[in-house]
Amino acid sequence: MRKEITVTAEARSSRGKNEARRLRVRGLAPAVLYGAEKPAVPVSVSPKEVQKILRSSTGHNTIFNLAVQGVEDTPAMIVDWQSDPVRDQLLHVDLKRIDLAKRIEVKVRVQTTGDPKGVKLQGGLLEVITREIEIECLPDEIPEQFTIDVGELMIGQNLRASDIPLTGSMKLLSGAEHVIAHVVALKAEAEAPAAEAGAVAAPAEPEVIKKGKKEEEPEAGAEPEKGKKK
Repeated sequence: MRKEITVTAEARSSRGKNEARRLRVRGLAPAVLYGAEKPAVPVSVSPKEVQKILRSSTGHNTIFNLAVQGVEDTPAMIVDWQSDPVRDQLLHVDLKRIDLAKRIEVKVRVQTTGDPKGVKLQGGLLEVITREIEIECLPDEIPEQFTIDVGELMIGQNLRASDIPLTGSMKLLSGAEHVIAHVVALKAEAEAPAAEAGAVAAPAEPEVIKKGKKEEEPEAGAEPEKGKKK
């Protein structure tokens, strides 16, 4: 999405770790600008301005004006960045020139809304599988996000990438069958009926009856019968 934001950059003639340290001392971050079939230009930018864009509602899909002093002014996007996880310091930024007349590929967030019937009425569980999809569109038509209503989902039903309505020049690049969200039965509830059915269906073990007359046990204290003399 294009915003009326201008980020000022300075062209730099040297690279390397020492140059990066000097820039950070000055409160700047090293970056490189490329794309639109033009040579790559090493630049430095304000980390605060870049972080402000990344934390905005449109995030890295924001198209802004990059003013490289004495070199060029161009629409640009942030395509990659590196940060120090401990100091939360921006270490490097990759910026791409954007031709507003050409389609580009972007990943857009997917937000779910609504309370599924399969949760309210059937006691199921909503699982969100995919939180973004990839599309192709003109730069000025990049949406801030997609919103899909999951309110009608019952247990066993789902919404897929192909269910997201696209407008204008948008074309879906993610697989059409990729599941965005579905409602599933809770595992304990799903196993209980199966266990009950198994218990009913299990046949009783047949009683084993031995053939032949059962030998009687002699009574306690009784003497065994002696054989007759000839």
